This record gives sequence, structure tokens and C-alpha cells, in this order.
Amino acid sequence: MIDYELSPDIAATREQLHMLAEHAMRPIARDYDEREHEKPWDFINMMWQLSKNSGIGPGREKDKTQPRSDSERNLRTCVAVEELSWGDAGLYLAMPGPGLGGAAVMAAGTPEQKERFLSRFKGEKPVWSAMAITEPGCGSDSAAIQTTAVRDGDHWILNGTKIFCTSGLMAGDPSKSNGFIVVWATVDRSAGRAGIKSFIVNAGTPGMTVAKCEDKLGIRASDTATLIFEDCRIPFDHILGSAEVPKTSEGFKGVMATFDATRPIVAASALGVGRAALDFVRDELKRQNIPIRYGIATHKLTVIERDFMDMEANLQAARLLTWRAAWMMDRGQKNNLEASMAKAKAGLVVTQITQKAVELLGPLGYSRDLMLEKWMRDAKINDIFEGTQQINMMIIARRILGYSSKELS
Repeated sequence: MIDYELSPDIAATREQLHMLAEHAMRPIARDYDEREHEKPWDFINMMWQLSKNSGIGPGREKDKTQPRSDSERNLRTCVAVEELSWGDAGLYLAMPGPGLGGAAVMAAGTPEQKERFLSRFKGEKPVWSAMAITEPGCGSDSAAIQTTAVRDGDHWILNGTKIFCTSGLMAGDPSKSNGFIVVWATVDRSAGRAGIKSFIVNAGTPGMTVAKCEDKLGIRASDTATLIFEDCRIPFDHILGSAEVPKTSEGFKGVMATFDATRPIVAASALGVGRAALDFVRDELKRQNIPIRYGIATHKLTVIERDFMDMEANLQAARLLTWRAAWMMDRGQKNNLEASMAKAKAGLVVTQITQKAVELLGPLGYSRDLMLEKWMRDAKINDIFEGTQQINMMIIARRILGYSSKELS
């Protein structure tokens, strides 16, 4: 029998985080959307202590003698991220913690590296990590990365520029935290994809500069930074996994495995934003005495009812895909197809739901008096970062049809 129920442990976490999202995030969401480059330090410090002491935050476990089992870690993270993004996606992304950089370490690092780099998230002060992939001349095609890593004895020397790095300021500026950036670079351009590796660069490493933070359409409480690497010297053992360049592009799949872990998390964030809009529309229709009649023939439904039911169905479909991808990873199963399916579906659904929510409420939905217009702005990034809609659809097609990247591009 297929069971779609969450375990009691995850259900309890979900309820706790929903209350936190409603009472600690929603009240300040608009304010920090308006004040893009100001940090909500009261919220940040509260979340750090709460996550540290209770283990209910995404990606962190309570520090105790017998930590909870990792058997549901990824599913728990996705459920947590949905609730926090229901509160506010920008504030969720501004939270300290392992984040996408930590997910990269978990996906590609050795056991020793996981212990060494992730142990700093057990400290007293907030810590961030980030992942730097995108470059001025390289967006969706990660294999076209130009940032180089050249070995020099017991060190690597990095040179290049990374843009649109989520939490790049908080992870890369030593005055903000003892964080780190996971940087994708090539150790051998002639090897193509096989030469792409990922490296840990600690905050404050000489040669790494946080050049600027972007002004954005949405998720404005979170910083998105440009990072410049000029002869940035890091220890040799800061490369994640093996330094060997394989003869084929198989080694690149190890680097890309990071996305198998992070795409379901991004999908979960999209679910939270979409559900926020859907919940608001449901409550507003109820307030205006406009019923949603379930269980009757489709041709008898109003346009509003059909639209709303489509929104509900698509959100639930995206959620099940997301949970499936996370569940597979928790069991050590290959999930690259399912991770891309979850990301593609959730990214498309959240943009459609938030736009339709604004449309259903007419001029009021477009007004800044409500949060709907903000959720519509926050939604679009989920269809772009961690692989655009088009890239993920291409990956899905390759996996289903059995084509290589050369055969289907």
C-alpha cells in the first residue's frame, strides 16, 4: 500500500514551523521586502537559537547525545522549507544554516569533509554557506564554467567571477559569519565537463571579494551577491571529493549530484509560496461568500471554481513529486530524474498559481495592500535558479528517452 502520510515526527515539525511562519515571519515580511539590503537580525538570531536548540530548522539536527535518525532528513527538510517559505521566501533564504553550500558538501564531500565543514553550524553565532556557480558568460550551461582552479603545491589558486550567488554576502564576508562558499571551477578546460570540480572557500580568504549585492524583483530579504576571485589561494583538501580528472565526463556527474539534493529543496520553497497565495484566495472567496463546490460535475462549476481546483491539484502534484525525490534520496536511491521533475513542476506551478491568484482578485490582487503581488514577485525565481524550467525539462527528456547531452541539447 502507498502511504502519503507524514511520520508523526515530521508532522509535529511542520506544525511548529507553521506557527513560527505565521507569527514571526508574516508580520515582518513586507517590511524587509521594502528594505532589501537590511538584515532582520532579531529574526536571524532567533532562528539560529531555535534551530540550534530544537533541531526544527531545515538542514540542522538538534545537538544531543542521540541525534534523530537521518532516514528522513531530506523529506524533513523539504517539509520545513515549504512552511518557512509559506511565511516568507525571502526571510527563509536569509536564515543562517548549511543552505545550498551545505547541501553541496553533503552530496559531494568525503565523510571527513562533511564533519570538518559542517561542524561550524553547531556554534553559538549564526553561520551561512552558499554555492557559486553562475558566471557572467555562463548561466544554465554549467559545463561552460570559466573560473579556473590551478594546483600550486599543497594549494589551489582560483580565478574568476561568480554572479547571482544566494547568501553570498553572509557566507563570504568574515564580518558577517564564519561561513564558506562552494565554488564551481575547472581544473582542466581541455577536459570539458570532466574538469569541473567544486571547492570550499572560507569567508575572508585573501583573493575573494564580495563585489556587490543585486537589487531584485523578489526574495528581497535575501542577499544575492557577485563574487570575484583573484589568485585566491585555498588548501588542497578544500576540493570536494577527488581531484583526479577522469577520462570521461562521468566525474562531472558527481558535481552535478549537488542538484539532486538541492532541486527538491527549491521545489519545496516554491510550494510554500504557491500555498500562501492559494490559502489567501480561499479565505478571501469564503469572506465574500463565494463557495468552492467539490464533488459536482465539471460543467456545472463556475470559472472561479474550476480555476481554483486546478490550482489546488497542480500544487498537490508538485508536492508529491517533491516528496518523492526527497524520499528517494533519504533511501540512497538515484533521483536525478525525480529531482528535475519536482523542480520543473513546482517552478511552473508557483508562477501560474500566484499569477492566477492576482487575476482572481482583480485590482485588489494587484494592489500593494495585499501580499499577493509580493508572492507573485517571489515566485518567479523558483522557475529560474537551480536550473531553469527549460534546462530541467531537457534533463527529464534525456532521462526518459535515454539520450545523452550530445544527442539532445
